Amino acid sequence: MNSMDEVIGAPYFTDPDTQWAYIIGRIKPGTSLPALQAKASTLLKNEFAPLKTFTDQRAQKALPRTHVVLTPGGGGIQNMQDGYKDHLKLLQWITALVLLVACANVANLLLVRGMSRRAELSIRAALGAQRGRIVRQLLTESILLAGMGGLLGLALSFLGAHALLALAFPNQHDMPVTASPSPLVIGFAFALSLVTGILFGLAPALMAARTQPAEALRSNARTTAHGASWMQRVLVVLQAALSLVLLVAAGLFAESLNKAENVDMKLDATNRYIAHINPQAAGYKNTEVEPLYQTIVDRFHAIPSVLKVGLATYTPMEDNNWGSGVKVQGEPDLNKGASWVKATSEYFDSVGTHVVMGRAFTRQDTLNAPPVAVVNREFAKQFFGNRNPIGHRFGFSGPGHAGMDGAHEIVGVVEDTTYTSVYWRNHAMYFLPLTQRAGSANDPNFSIDKDQSMYAGALVIQTSRPIPGFEKIVGSTLASINPNLTIVKFQTFQQQIDDRFIEERLIARLTSLFGLLALVLAAIGLYGVTAYTAVRRTPEIGVRMALGAARSRVIAMIMRGAMLQAAAGLAIGVPVAVFCVRYVKSQLFEITSVNVPVMAVAIGVLLLAAAIAGIIPARRAASIDPVQALRIE
Repeated sequence: MNSMDEVIGAPYFTDPDTQWAYIIGRIKPGTSLPALQAKASTLLKNEFAPLKTFTDQRAQKALPRTHVVLTPGGGGIQNMQDGYKDHLKLLQWITALVLLVACANVANLLLVRGMSRRAELSIRAALGAQRGRIVRQLLTESILLAGMGGLLGLALSFLGAHALLALAFPNQHDMPVTASPSPLVIGFAFALSLVTGILFGLAPALMAARTQPAEALRSNARTTAHGASWMQRVLVVLQAALSLVLLVAAGLFAESLNKAENVDMKLDATNRYIAHINPQAAGYKNTEVEPLYQTIVDRFHAIPSVLKVGLATYTPMEDNNWGSGVKVQGEPDLNKGASWVKATSEYFDSVGTHVVMGRAFTRQDTLNAPPVAVVNREFAKQFFGNRNPIGHRFGFSGPGHAGMDGAHEIVGVVEDTTYTSVYWRNHAMYFLPLTQRAGSANDPNFSIDKDQSMYAGALVIQTSRPIPGFEKIVGSTLASINPNLTIVKFQTFQQQIDDRFIEERLIARLTSLFGLLALVLAAIGLYGVTAYTAVRRTPEIGVRMALGAARSRVIAMIMRGAMLQAAAGLAIGVPVAVFCVRYVKSQLFEITSVNVPVMAVAIGVLLLAAAIAGIIPARRAASIDPVQALRIE
């Protein structure tokens, strides 16, 4: 907000549950934070109590609940933490699931390694080695592997951090976040790798050390399909289930992003450019901006291929919002607010917003002309219902604006163009001419010099075709008017819209990346177990083939075992995925449950990966020479 007069009357001003003001300060060492917070809250209430806004009964009830919350400045702005915490917690859960899949793979490899060393460990046990010593040796080996993996992971994390920042801030040269490794994060990651090495290496070590020497030395290689341990199969099933959950999550977030990006925003970004400017920083006063805006429009219309030129305080799908309370003249105060934008006559055409009733602004809607307003359909619905809003008058609401509710006459209604975010539904808005005063045109105590809303923040230009190097043309055109009138930021309209989906796009990409990573790990785990099972069943396969079994039957036998494990994982993963959607649906756009296409694609991808992981060892097993297989003992 540009002044306290704009804040007064806004619903959030008297809503203690809304955070709308942020103050940064420095406290003396040793100061008690709770005591200082209580003192600051008392001072805030004392400052608000004399204001006219708090004279009505509703505001007086809200005043005692108004308070200050103090948080360490190093943690950033609290509402930014609240805005990002859900997605960050989701990513933590996803990485934890990927870690479980990776740990299951490690445990499977250690199990295979331990079973392949049964003869060695049995001989050592027969020669007097204690079981505890064997467990310590195997556990030491797994911890060393985990430590080496942790060191390699730390090296890769630096590259991964740069890749994540590139995803989060595309086309950004000066990153707001550095990729320097944090000692705390490094310590946590390395400690976690050691803990997982101990936990997932302990069970295989105990199983390998529990083997009875006599039984191990008497056993031979001729085994049946039960050769692979139940624990290996359980781990593979767990991997498949977790992979399916992550694949479903990736599909849901991808679908959510697609729906959000393709929603009808009631605007047109084709061949539109947005240049953010700051006339106040260029030295212009409020009384000087009207001729400046007309000069800007005329100069840009002189450029070939330029169709429309609009100026506004801010534009659609921009990280900005101005709001106020609204009071319709002659009607009860509904205690409702609306967002508002000030713009010039060609603004609606320049952003692709259509007028559906009445008229848009004209060049005659100047500072000294009767104050008018254009509202969107949602504004008309909330304040007028089924009545025609054309001709009605409204102004700012609140005790400080009593008698001034007829500041603006409604002359037109436009579509519900999306501003700020597609997640903001039922968004009532009104639009005012850029050089007319806002909210309280009849207030004798309000000087035009105080109205900061007369300064345009953005210039929207529509062209008949894409113009290469248009930023330089815009910059030189503004400089020809005033060398101090520079471009603050330049984008195509489509780039500005795309920037509003950076966080959603990042989450969709990361969930897809983690889902594919989990799928690869699960496929590797299934391949390892299937290959190990096929090797242990080599004599059995040789006997079958010597008795006339066809290669296709051997392949089918091996594939059956692999696909049954994948199917068991699906049986667990499908209900888990359906159950987990309830915890992430608040982060999805128009998605409340797992739909059939997403689930079908996830299941199909997992089954395809399982088939590929199983067919390789199956074909290798079917290629065994029966004579050589029968000689293996």
